[in-house]
Amino acid sequence: MAVTIYDIAREAEVSIATVSRVFNSNTNVSEKARERVLKVAKEMGYHPQAMAQGLARKKTKLITAIVPVLSNYFLTEVLDGVQDGMTDADFDLNIYNVRSSDDISGQVEHLLKRGMAEGYLIISIHMPEKKWRQFGNYKQPIVLIDEYSSLFDSISVDSVEGAYNATEFLIRSGHQRIAMIAAYRGSKPVSDRILGYRRALEDHGLMVDENLIFTGVDMDRDGFTERNGYEAMLKLLKTDYLPDACFCNSDIQALGAIKAMQDAHITIPLIGFDDIRFSELLGLTTMKQPMYDMGKLAIEKLLNRLTSPDSEVSHTVFSPEMIIRSSSTIDIHQEETGL
Repeated sequence: MAVTIYDIAREAEVSIATVSRVFNSNTNVSEKARERVLKVAKEMGYHPQAMAQGLARKKTKLITAIVPVLSNYFLTEVLDGVQDGMTDADFDLNIYNVRSSDDISGQVEHLLKRGMAEGYLIISIHMPEKKWRQFGNYKQPIVLIDEYSSLFDSISVDSVEGAYNATEFLIRSGHQRIAMIAAYRGSKPVSDRILGYRRALEDHGLMVDENLIFTGVDMDRDGFTERNGYEAMLKLLKTDYLPDACFCNSDIQALGAIKAMQDAHITIPLIGFDDIRFSELLGLTTMKQPMYDMGKLAIEKLLNRLTSPDSEVSHTVFSPEMIIRSSSTIDIHQEETGL
């Protein structure tokens, strides 16, 4: 198996983000870390400069994963699957972290124009179909994870179904005034989860109250942050009529929401979405995404696309699995607070 940046990061005792910055000539890395990464890369026989020779042959043996952020539990688990899916493939994996403060579509297009990789995995980057179609003009194959375009192979989870089932579970548990903590509504997973939440309420004859859909001010990573969940839950807890329960758009937001409830000495039943690694420790009921499997299947699709470029585009949609833990079965509890 070809050496990957995961191997180099582990040996150099740095993050994969640091290794990626070194190989992308990013100045935001210390000289000491840069030297250590390059030394380990040389010892392990990993030569990023060989890409130039590959370009001359039109074969770089490189796969690039384009991600919105590296310090993200969902992406880490997806990338674990990608790496394991490349075990027997003669390719190196490069990870490019787009800057959320800049034009994301422009950064993606810049990478495609450079053509440094033979194929691209684009993970959790959300754009209109019109923009995806523009990327179809480039010859390198693209596989999307956690996004959909009719033009490219894709892997995703049915967010509508997951949100519907989570909300319905709360309804069947006896709750009627159910809130939702959302995120950036321009994100397809977020808009789909809002849709599933609405449908469940409507199908059970409950009113959809727009005032019960909360989000925080922090929109870094499209709002999929602990800070966003904390801010959103504080808003929820300040309402005149406390909701019976809450469905959280993601587990990382649920973590922030739980912290806000602890600070306010108020608890309400809560369900998240993802089932990332710390969720079990928190006793968080959640809708499980098969993140590792998504990554592994995505790289399989990309490698197949490289050998069969004219094969029919395929879209795989996983059904999320409900994992029931203690957070959804607690009683509403409120102490005297200053809220």
